[in-house]
Amino acid sequence: MKRIMGALGLHEIPFIWFWPEGYNSALMMTHDVEEARGAENSGMLMDLDMSFGIPAAFQVVPEGRYRGVADLIDEIRGRGFEVNLHDLDHDGTLFEDARRFQERATRINRYARQYQTKGFRAGSMNRNQSWLHLLEIEYDMSVPNVAHFEPQAGGCCTVMPYFVDDIVELPLTTVQDYALFYILREHSVDLWKRQIQMISRRHGLISFIIHPDYVVRKKERQVYCKLLDYIAKMQNEGQTWISLPNEINTWCRQRSRMRMVHTQAGWEIQGEGSERARVASAQLVDGELIFRVDRERPSPDSIGQTAVSATSVSSDVICEEWVKPR
Repeated sequence: MKRIMGALGLHEIPFIWFWPEGYNSALMMTHDVEEARGAENSGMLMDLDMSFGIPAAFQVVPEGRYRGVADLIDEIRGRGFEVNLHDLDHDGTLFEDARRFQERATRINRYARQYQTKGFRAGSMNRNQSWLHLLEIEYDMSVPNVAHFEPQAGGCCTVMPYFVDDIVELPLTTVQDYALFYILREHSVDLWKRQIQMISRRHGLISFIIHPDYVVRKKERQVYCKLLDYIAKMQNEGQTWISLPNEINTWCRQRSRMRMVHTQAGWEIQGEGSERARVASAQLVDGELIFRVDRERPSPDSIGQTAVSATSVSSDVICEEWVKPR
């Protein structure tokens, strides 16, 4: 945009702001349930998230990893959380062969219809985006922006959602819990905080993967509680849109179809969802690109923020010790 403005001699370009209601950035919390241990401890993560009022999405493996998938999905949705599919059986071979992927895609699509899910994340973040059109999904969450600690190298190099044909890609933009705890051997939220601040300055999507398998121990669980506390404070400040993957998917689709129309009163946004959109401008100031946006919007208490019902158990109790209900 900066180069276009310089080439055309423009000092300002109006556009539809990146996020609804003028939010500076967006954040989504996701949990991948990969093993039986993770399924058994998903209730703990739901308790934690609810105690801090943070919405989250759980990705479940539909085949071969644990029993009672349908019951787990009912529990997750019954407590106000989102459900998506996580691979087929999480064996790490989903994208190894095109013909085999087609066969597996048929089964994944059957589960997507059965469980009424719209989102997908491949096991271990393995991916081939050119094959995604075979899946009956609206959004994918299998691509990191960078892949320093991922099995598959590379990344999308952006902290913004983007389209792959008609599928919205919601990239992973922060370090996963496993890499933080067991590769970097860090037990603080300092790196997560730095990443949040860096992404916020770029007005991007702050996305997390926290596994119920890796925050079972008290030490790791307390780190996650500190992250939730930090996110809850961000939510209270009202600058970051704390939302769910499907809601971000819906916004991206609506925004892509909106149009800006110049009227006598100035620029106006038209299209479905435009009541939540804000007119912004990119301006060149001393050779630097500056964004300005109309941030007038309802308070986060009334609109724009997803919320989950608070649990009756205090966050302090859950962070210190969690006992699986009988």
